[in-house]
Order: sequence, then C-alpha cells, then structure tokens
Amino acid sequence: MAAYVIAQIEVTNLDGYMEYASQTVACAEKFGGRFLVKGGAAEWIEGDGAARNVVIEFDSTEAAKTFYYSDEYQKILPLALKNSNRSMVLVEGV
Repeated sequence: MAAYVIAQIEVTNLDGYMEYASQTVACAEKFGGRFLVKGGAAEWIEGDGAARNVVIEFDSTEAAKTFYYSDEYQKILPLALKNSNRSMVLVEGV
C-alpha cells in the first residue's frame, strides 16, 4: 500500500535550506520515493499553514521509513532543521 511523507515547511534561511532541498530528490528516489509536490504556490482554503509544502509518495510505509532513517537522509537532515521550522507526517494511502 502506498505511503506519503507530507511536510509543511517555513523556511527561515533560504540559502541554507536550498542546500538541503537540492539533495532530497536524489535521496528519496534511491528508496523509491516520487515527489508529487515540492514547493509550488499554495492557497490556504482552511486554517493556517506553512508556505512550502512537500508530498513524497513511496510504495509502502516501510520504504518511506527506510528513506527517512537512512544514513543518506540523516546526513542532510540537520540542514533542514537548522534552516526551517517544519512538521512532517507519514500517512498510509488507500
């Protein structure tokens, strides 16, 4: 069953964050991830949220977790944490 990593991000330092963002596609693809949303214009129709949104599809929850906890992703994760405020959730698809 498909699984989705969904993130809402407030970038606090664009240059530092872009160093992270430029590496995420190749890293996710290594584990079967496909970016469905990566930034782009957003219009809030309910509630409040972050300006940057990301959705990555994986074939399974296990594949998504393998990506997230991989040495490759953990190596670049500090760049994201240092240069943004964010929420991230792993959601099982239907």
